[in-house]
Amino acid sequence: MIPFSVLDLSPIIAGGDAGLAFRNSLDLAQHAERWGYKRYWLAEHHNMPGIASAATSVVIAHVAAGTRTIRVGSGGIMLPNHAPLMIAEQFGTLESLYPGRIDLGLGRAPGTDMRTAQALRRYLAGADRFPQDVIELQAYFAPAEPGQPVRAVPGAGLDIPIWILGSSLFGAQLAAVLGLPFAFASHFAPDHLLDALEIYRREFKPSENLARPYAMAGIAVVAADTDTEAQCLFTSLQQQFINLRRGTPGPLQPPVDSMEGRWSPAEKATVFHAMRRAQVGSPETVRRGIEAFIAETGVDEIMMAGQIFDHPARLRSFEIVSQIHAAMAKDEKAASAA
Repeated sequence: MIPFSVLDLSPIIAGGDAGLAFRNSLDLAQHAERWGYKRYWLAEHHNMPGIASAATSVVIAHVAAGTRTIRVGSGGIMLPNHAPLMIAEQFGTLESLYPGRIDLGLGRAPGTDMRTAQALRRYLAGADRFPQDVIELQAYFAPAEPGQPVRAVPGAGLDIPIWILGSSLFGAQLAAVLGLPFAFASHFAPDHLLDALEIYRREFKPSENLARPYAMAGIAVVAADTDTEAQCLFTSLQQQFINLRRGTPGPLQPPVDSMEGRWSPAEKATVFHAMRRAQVGSPETVRRGIEAFIAETGVDEIMMAGQIFDHPARLRSFEIVSQIHAAMAKDEKAASAA
């Protein structure tokens, strides 16, 4: 059975603050570890009132310090916002503190609007240099050479898996050329999922890092005891998505009984299109959806995102998914033994 993992945007809820978001993230990570999830990733976003994980490396350290075995990493670090040497030092520090547990997922989007990208004080053409920046970052993790004028301390010589993240074909092509694992952001941008996976697998070149292609895909999952309850919980994410598209991002809002009257027909169509890979419903409904997704994509791993306002309901959602995973693994084992 393929692994399941968690993508956390460390949501700031209405009436809450960043401190609460970080406590909830750690609590979810600790539960995810006990439930058997493979990795727990946090995402870099800036100037987003509803997302607390802007200082992603710091939050990764917070989560890694409070867990023992689950891999912790970035989904992702937006490399155009940073000097590659600084990321090498940050993740070299994390790997030194929590050896064998740190992942470095890299994206080329700024993770924000262009005005905020300027405030981050990186050159605006940084996305165009993304391939070169990835190669530079890889070089800092290689064993230091005698007389090397610039090295990452810590970082040089450490085994830190680098992933390429993407929501288009570009990331798939780059991951294939560099022989790196690839993660597709189908939890919010599903349009090119199948084409990206096909390109990645077809063009993959084995490397010292990876002998064969390894593809992960993200999906939004909201699971509850009934379909009706799950659909209600899902409205928090729908509201967040609409507010972001309107240019009015804010804290994650409480769920509502109905979205009617809260969005225009065009906005509704946009949300349904962007979220068409989301799995929302009872355990039976979500299992059917996950099984169909795996059969269609053939991915090696799934990363679950779940923006749910009520923390206990969020825990329950990920617990249900872990139970689905266990049941699928049991059925797969029985089928292979038959």
